[in-house]
Amino acid sequence: MNYNSTITTGKGLVHFMLSKHKLDLNTRTRQFDEFLTQLKAQEQYAYQRELLRATDREVTILDAYTNRPKQMLMFASNNYLGLANHPEVKRQVKKVVDEYGVGMGGPPLLNGYSNLMRELEAKIARFKQTEDAIIFPAGFMANLGVVSALAQRNDLVIHDQLSHASLHAGLQLSEAKDVRFPHNNTRRLAHLLATNKDKYATLFAAMEGVYSMDGDAAPLHEMVPLCKQHGAVIILDDAHGIGVLGANGRGTAEAQGVEDDIDVFVGTFSKSFAVSGGYLAGRREIIEYLRYFARSYVFSAALPPTTLAAVSAGIDIIEREPERREHLLDLAAYATEKLQAYGLQTPPAAAILALLVPKDMNIRLANRELHERGIFINAIEYPAVGVNKQRFRLSLTASHTRADIDRLAEELDRVWNNMAFRTGSLVAKTN
Repeated sequence: MNYNSTITTGKGLVHFMLSKHKLDLNTRTRQFDEFLTQLKAQEQYAYQRELLRATDREVTILDAYTNRPKQMLMFASNNYLGLANHPEVKRQVKKVVDEYGVGMGGPPLLNGYSNLMRELEAKIARFKQTEDAIIFPAGFMANLGVVSALAQRNDLVIHDQLSHASLHAGLQLSEAKDVRFPHNNTRRLAHLLATNKDKYATLFAAMEGVYSMDGDAAPLHEMVPLCKQHGAVIILDDAHGIGVLGANGRGTAEAQGVEDDIDVFVGTFSKSFAVSGGYLAGRREIIEYLRYFARSYVFSAALPPTTLAAVSAGIDIIEREPERREHLLDLAAYATEKLQAYGLQTPPAAAILALLVPKDMNIRLANRELHERGIFINAIEYPAVGVNKQRFRLSLTASHTRADIDRLAEELDRVWNNMAFRTGSLVAKTN
C-alpha cells in the first residue's frame, strides 16, 4: 500500500498505526516524515508552535505560516496557577543560581543530592501530610518508577482504563499482572478487588485524581474505602489536582476527604508548578525502598537547583494565596456555562475542559482557523484518543479572565457553525 497517498486521512493514519510494526525502520520513518511534511504544506500542522517569551494567559509565538511574531490567547498550557512567570518564583530561582549554579551533574543517590532537594522533599511531605517524599526528574518517571519498583511477579495491579501512558510504561517494566476496570466504574473495581484479593501477594489499585483527557475526577470517596476494605495498596496520580483542589490545595484526595488512606501519591511539577519533575509521597519505608529500586530515579540525574527553588516557592504561594485556585475554579464553572454548545460533555473537576468535535468536523482545519483567530488550543487527535473521541482540550489558568473565556466562546462559535470545517472528519474521509 502507498501510505504516502493515504496516511493524511483518518483511515490511512489508523491503518498506518495498526500495521507499522510490519514495516522496516527506514520505510516506517520515511512514510511518517512524508505525512508530517504534507500536513505542514497544507497548513494543518499545529504542533511545536514556537514561543518567543514567557508563557502566560497571552503568549507571543513565531507563526510558522507567516514567519512573523503572533500574539495569541493561551488555552493550551498546564500553568494552572500562573506560576510560570510569577515574580516571587523568579526571584527565588535567580537567588539559587548564584549559590548553586545550574546543575548537579549526577543522580541523587550518588553525587546529585543537595540540601535543596532534602529540604524540598521534607516540604512536599509536610504539604501532602505524609512521612516522606522522593523527587524524580519528571512526573512520567515517577509513575514509571513507582509501578515498576513496587509491583512484583506475584502481584496484581488493578487500574482505570484511562490511566496515563506513564502507568502503562511502568506496567510493561514490571513483572506484575494487571487488569483494567472501565473508567470510574466503582462496581467493576469492587468485583475485581473481591475476586482477586486472595490470589496475589499484593493487590495494587492505581487511579488518577483528575483525568487528563476528559477533565473528570475519580469518585475517590467511593473507591478508596473499597480498596482499603480489600487490603489493596492505593497509588493515586494527582497530577492535575495538586494545587487546584482541596481546601488547602493538596489535591483531589483532600477535596474528597480520603487523603489519609492513600498509600502513595504520584505528582508532577509540570502542571500547577509550571516547571518539570515529579514526586512520590507516602510512608517512609516505601519511599526509602524506592530510592534504591526505582530505576527511573537511580539512573537519572538530579533536577537542577533552579527547578527545586521554583517548586519550593510554588508550595509557599499555594499555601499563602488560596485565591488563585478559588479564581481558577470560578473560571472553570463559568467556562462550563459558556462552552456547553461546543462539545463539552463532562463538567470539569479542575482546570481541564474537553470539547469533543462533531464526527463530521475536520479537527485540523478547525484548529488552523482558531490559530488564525489568535486562539492557542490543543487539538487531540487519534491515536492519542480513539478515532471517534477527537477533541479540543483546553486548560484554564488563574491568570485568565471571564473576558478571555467570552472571546474563546465567540471564536469557537464561528468555527463550530462553519460548514467549511464540517465537510467530513479525518476518520470518515477517503481518498
